[in-house]
Amino acid sequence: MYMKSFRFNTITFRVGYLASGIKFLGYVDPLLSAILNCFSFLSVFDLREDIGINLTMALLRSLFFVCTFLVELFVAKGLGINWGTRATHPLPGSIVVELLKDNGFDKVKLFEPDSDALKSLGNSGIQVMVGIPNEFLLPLSNSVQAAVDWVRQNVSTYISRYGVDIRCVAVGNEPFLKTYKGAFQQTTFPALQNIQAALIKAGLGRQVKVTVPLNADVYETDTNLPSGGDFRSDIHSLMISIIKFLSDNACPLTINIYPFLSLYADSHFPIDYAFFPGSGTASASPVVDGPITYSNVFDANYDTLIWALEKNGFSSIPVIIGEIGWPTDGDPNANINYARRFNQGLVDRIIQRQGSPKRASPPEIFIFGLIDEDHKSIDPGNFERHWGLFKFDGTVKYQLNGIGKGGGGGLVPAKGVKYMARQWCVMKAEGNLLDPNLGQSINYACTYADCTSMGYGSSCGRLDARSNASYAFNMYYQTANQQKGSCGLNSNVSAIITTIDPSQDTCKFEIMIDIGNHQAPAPPRRTTPSPSMSSSSSTTQSVMAVILIWIAGVVISVVQ
Repeated sequence: MYMKSFRFNTITFRVGYLASGIKFLGYVDPLLSAILNCFSFLSVFDLREDIGINLTMALLRSLFFVCTFLVELFVAKGLGINWGTRATHPLPGSIVVELLKDNGFDKVKLFEPDSDALKSLGNSGIQVMVGIPNEFLLPLSNSVQAAVDWVRQNVSTYISRYGVDIRCVAVGNEPFLKTYKGAFQQTTFPALQNIQAALIKAGLGRQVKVTVPLNADVYETDTNLPSGGDFRSDIHSLMISIIKFLSDNACPLTINIYPFLSLYADSHFPIDYAFFPGSGTASASPVVDGPITYSNVFDANYDTLIWALEKNGFSSIPVIIGEIGWPTDGDPNANINYARRFNQGLVDRIIQRQGSPKRASPPEIFIFGLIDEDHKSIDPGNFERHWGLFKFDGTVKYQLNGIGKGGGGGLVPAKGVKYMARQWCVMKAEGNLLDPNLGQSINYACTYADCTSMGYGSSCGRLDARSNASYAFNMYYQTANQQKGSCGLNSNVSAIITTIDPSQDTCKFEIMIDIGNHQAPAPPRRTTPSPSMSSSSSTTQSVMAVILIWIAGVVISVVQ
């Protein structure tokens, strides 16, 4: 009996030692964190003399497989995000790439082949989807050679010279949006075909796939239920042609779904239905479709697409959610609390690999977006510049569980960001609010700078008249790189530069990034054998975790 107890204690010691060793090495990937929790439990398991050693070993084996199952269940893989670059003062690409890596994003979607972004992504282990803006669809649709040139300049070069792991080319961006009134309906499919032909000619047909990111308005339902889903009648044949082409070439369909926009467009939309169950109060307005009850608009929207695909013979084509997120400013419903609630529910789904009621397999998801963009069009609404998980300078807006370094340690901010001088432009205390030039000056400032936070229900929506003027003047001053004469817009309006921060409550008076003070590093050259081989850090750490599990199993077997 004493010998058996000693042998079991040896198991306890060895497993506990292994767990301590992992902690010492500092592997904090979510997968390894789960393993550590299991090993820590095993290391304190106490053998009682009245329990036989065979039963003990059976319990250990059971715990071992339970741990392995939990590891597989609760760790996110392939965390994707959109990196938009429409900013007056963009972060350097090298800083953004480190921000992506520090926060566990191993897939990124670009809306255009931005050179700084692509070069910075070289040899980073991050998979890339690079986009083609809609204005390029016409020339690409008219000429195969134009597509060949585009692929050579924006795909082949970055793969071969810089080691960028480009996996997909997004042809256009929501080209069939109803507000475009058919402007791109004749050019999207030919451009898609020509880009695919160009990729094949470049020898990249298997490595790099094509897709078309589409808005969710390309499908509809005549029953107000997901099961009534089909593609829009005016583009039905076009959609079938595109989907068949994608399917024939083993390419995914990409769709953008925005529950926020459902709420924004309809003042009577049930607000809880916009969020995922478990991320707050359960929806009081579920949608019942036969045997399925939908508790949130995302599942209902997504399954409307799945029904449309099945009805037209494409039940197995992979689907990517190209954009999904929640803004933090520019509208009463665009705020930190709602954004945290929605994106936490989204991250939880990604971690749990949750599909929809109609399609159990989870779609690949790209969160929108990474960083706020103060130069985006606000035609859709003032919120359009505030989708980022991070502010324009890479600072964290709010925390999310289960994301970030350390397998849920939380988001971490960008490092190495340099700012302009710590000074602001404000209206003088003695300035005349009745000055006839004041309103004109504010309008001018907000034409060239971002004043969307001043709107009703926004973070700066409760400022008084003088503070409103100060906010507008400061945004113009910062956007103009604090240039001499830009405080007060060279007018007779009374403004002054101050070193006292005028920020109030939720309203932050910003200081812009000093874009001229970031020395661009030399672009990385390709050092990996082939971008087609996954080199993401998550894959490497997952392999390490599998090895550690195997070692633990060997330890248990040896000491039996």
